[in-house]
Amino acid sequence: MKYLSVAETAKKWNIAERTVRNYCAEKKIPDAFLTGKTWNIPENAKRPDRINKHKETLKTLLDFLKAEKNKKVSGGIYHKIEIELTYNSNHIEGSTLTHEQTRYIYETNTIAVNTKTANVDDIIETANHFKCIDMIIDHANYKLSESFIKKLHATLKNGTSDSRKDWFTIGDYKKLPNEVGGNETTAPEKVSKAVKDLLQIYNKKNKKTFAELLEFHYKFEIIHPFQDGNGRIGRLILFKECLKNNIVPFIIDEKLKLFYYRGLQKWKSEHGYLIDTCLTAQDKFKTYLDYFHIPYKD
Repeated sequence: MKYLSVAETAKKWNIAERTVRNYCAEKKIPDAFLTGKTWNIPENAKRPDRINKHKETLKTLLDFLKAEKNKKVSGGIYHKIEIELTYNSNHIEGSTLTHEQTRYIYETNTIAVNTKTANVDDIIETANHFKCIDMIIDHANYKLSESFIKKLHATLKNGTSDSRKDWFTIGDYKKLPNEVGGNETTAPEKVSKAVKDLLQIYNKKNKKTFAELLEFHYKFEIIHPFQDGNGRIGRLILFKECLKNNIVPFIIDEKLKLFYYRGLQKWKSEHGYLIDTCLTAQDKFKTYLDYFHIPYKD
């Protein structure tokens, strides 16, 4: 009989290596055995039921997030998402804060700058982004609306230097034309109608597919309704809608940034670029869910 390593089995089953080791340690894989500290797993072994599978009711990620948020649990999936989503989404938009500084702000409400200076807006928007994540968790099951999207923007930009500019409106649509990636976006005077039309079409269908969420994201970013913060608001909405539709969410990190931008630019001619990029990010997110023993639909 041929045997595979933990790494080979994890790749074959598309799960985390830690999960495979747990299966072995709990004797859920027949005929798996240790050689020293190395597990040997039969090549024809079948993946056991998930470690966290409840006989009564399978909880969703949203259930876990709401429970941990309400109980102020530290070190769980809620804690993880607050830091990872905030750091990566802000970093894509040019925030200079490090992952460690982002974590410090969340965990201690302080920041260590050492010899480097830190942009005050980056700090404010990081703290505000944590609040935005709480908002999408609390309102995940609600239908997406203009008022909620505007409230997200007001929360994200509250207290920043932008909020003190006469021409910059927080929590409302742009007054001046803007562009994204060198491409034209919807003119300010047409934004309100464009968003209303987009939401009307989107909300007609109760249950959304992964591709339909990405279609909405592309159209939202092309409108670019706010003067600034559109990328972060768009990704927050995506996360919310994944939770609502029980779809595994994803976080775009630095490695996927350029692929993500290319996917948005190419969406009209080729959906696959953005879909493949987001599926790659989704695979990484599944390792978080495996680590915290949270069930999900493969």
